[in-house]
Formats: sequence, C-alpha cells, structure tokens
Amino acid sequence: MSPTREHNKKKTKKAIIQAAIKLFGENGYENTSIEQLAKAAGVGKGTVYSYFSTKRDIFYAFCEGELEYIHEQLFAKTDENAPILEQMLTIFMAEFEYITRNPEFGRLFMQEMIFPNSSAFHDNEEHMNKYFEMIFPIIEKSQEKGEIRQEIDPLHVCGHFFSLFLLLIHAYYTKMIPDSEAEQTLTSLFSQVLEGLQPQSQIVSSRGFKHE
Repeated sequence: MSPTREHNKKKTKKAIIQAAIKLFGENGYENTSIEQLAKAAGVGKGTVYSYFSTKRDIFYAFCEGELEYIHEQLFAKTDENAPILEQMLTIFMAEFEYITRNPEFGRLFMQEMIFPNSSAFHDNEEHMNKYFEMIFPIIEKSQEKGEIRQEIDPLHVCGHFFSLFLLLIHAYYTKMIPDSEAEQTLTSLFSQVLEGLQPQSQIVSSRGFKHE
C-alpha cells in the first residue's frame, strides 16, 4: 500500500471515530445510526462498514486510541526506572485528559468500561488485559525496588489506583474540582495510597517509629 493511500485510510478512520465521539456523546450510543455517523464523517455508509462492522467496533477503536495515547505520554514523560508515583500519575492523567476532551462521550465511555454490556464482555476484557499489560510491569518493578510490598497482588495494587482515578472522574463530572486542580488532587490521593502500600521498614524510616 502506498504511503498516500495509507495516510488517507488513517484520515478516514479518524474522521469516523471523531464523528462517533461527537454523536455518541450528544445523542447516546443506541440513538446514533451508521447513516448519521457516515454523514457526520463526510463518507458513505459503505465506507463506514469497510472500516467497522458495528458501532461497538468504533467504540473500541476509541479504546485502542486511548491506550496508544497513554503509551505515548508514558514514553515521553517518564522512563521505566522512574518512581511508581510518577509513572502512575502520567498514566492516569493521560487517561483523564483523553476522556475529558469530550465530556459527554467520556461519560458514556466510563459507563461502558465499568458496566459493560454482556454482549461486549469479550471486547471489554481484551481492552482491560491490554491495560493490565501496561501497568503490571510497573507495579512489579516497583515491588522489586522496595517501593511497595511484594506480597500484594499487582491486580489489587492496580485496583487502588483505579478506584482513586474513578473518584477523580466523579469529582470532575460533579464539578467538585476544576480541571486545573485534577493533577494536584490525583497526586495527593496517589501519594496517600502509596504510603499505605510501602514495606513496613520504609514506614518506620520515614516516620521514625513503628506501627504495632
């Protein structure tokens, strides 16, 4: 395939995804038709189907784009030897920025991720596995370095961070905090949970006393 043709295909695919983000956010997923998506993207209905078999395929293309963006930010802003706090902040702030670019679609996206439709469980599971493949090595390396306790399952560690990220998302959508305070808020929340995940020896040395 020629570079020009490849570029045009990527451009068309991006236009369809952007149209879906706009329409899903405005009208809802169920109330948006392929015809509407095609019109908004400036392409024919057949062109949409040549890229995506169903609307849900378009939705999960957004998920793939989210993971790519997070990877790019992680590579650009940190390295594999950076403290876990720095890496986790980069990951979850990148996700926050990606989701909140279009708040209405972001709300739908989070709903689908947290409460997936039974018919889409496989796609959601595949997305989450890719998510874990990115985060687990960071957690495991942090355990090797002694930043957090080794006996804790990486899935449980990930759960701590993700639950706090959901708290941030809730605060954003309920206007409890402005965008400008999102990173500061997440830094505070992550710092607190990491203190609780530290090995006992580090808690002793940092505080100067030992918990009974």
